[in-house]
Amino acid sequence: MSNVFVRFVLLAFVLISPASAAEPIKLKLSFFSSDRSTTYLSSVKPFVDAVNGEAKGLIEIEVYFSGALGKLQAQQPYLVDDGVADIALVVVGQAPARFEDSAVIELPGLFHNATEATLTYSRLVAAGALSGFESFFVIGAYTADPNSIHTRQSVATLADLKSLKIRTNNMIEASALERLGVVPVVLPLPQTLDAISRGAIDGATMPPSVLVDFGVARVVNHHYLLHTSAAPLALVMSRKKFDDLPEQARAVIRKYSGEWFVAHYLERWELLERQEIERLKLDPRRKVILPSESDFDIAQVAFGSVIDDWAATSAHNRDLLKLVRAELVKIRSRQ
Repeated sequence: MSNVFVRFVLLAFVLISPASAAEPIKLKLSFFSSDRSTTYLSSVKPFVDAVNGEAKGLIEIEVYFSGALGKLQAQQPYLVDDGVADIALVVVGQAPARFEDSAVIELPGLFHNATEATLTYSRLVAAGALSGFESFFVIGAYTADPNSIHTRQSVATLADLKSLKIRTNNMIEASALERLGVVPVVLPLPQTLDAISRGAIDGATMPPSVLVDFGVARVVNHHYLLHTSAAPLALVMSRKKFDDLPEQARAVIRKYSGEWFVAHYLERWELLERQEIERLKLDPRRKVILPSESDFDIAQVAFGSVIDDWAATSAHNRDLLKLVRAELVKIRSRQ
């Protein structure tokens, strides 16, 4: 009788265990653009692939593309707050009240490239120096190259920009362009193509490698490569959700966050950006212009006045600017 009972228990275990085996914990990641976008391929995808590959059977990140969980860029941090998403890519400049301190990364003329801006930004976030991230586990804080200007009209000098309506990423960049005679319009990237097509604006600021992602390359063919402001991004996860995960799962996410995330992003981004600039230069339908030395100097004076005005607003802003400049000294001394 006991043998029959043992066989029954073993059979029941065999039949039941596959059905009752724990399914991986699903984590919903909200992404506002497509799976073919430069931003996804250079930053989000490497992280998702690395985590899903190592934590197979434990956790699984599911990406919801093209704003499936919330279309507006300004919504993204609040989707995580409300539990609609567990992870989201946040365009910090679209939620300025939430991430007020990150304006220091948007100041024009500070950074030469994505490496300088990303290393500075990620280190300040990791040190807890910037407000707005308290309820998040920050997977990666980074930026593309500082924006440049892309228009329908021919633009070969700063004088050609005067009175043009140009899409900008944030109010800091808007202030910088206004001092160059531009009429700035703060607008999320997904709305830019329609605005240019309707004639509501004449062009937009963005890194060259993002032109194709949002269709803007179809409606502009003049590219004035004056670096303006960097646009900070952050891939963030609900701190509560992160803390509730098993330690093994947390360890995998930590492994592919922070320094790993930044290093792998910069490696991919720099290649994509170089390739896109070369593609623009080789296209006979396009004009790629580097600012003259005199125009560059004029722009830097205007940008410096924006920085000075921002720093004069509070002692806190001045302290943040000192932190940024100190990081830049370290970064440039090692290059």
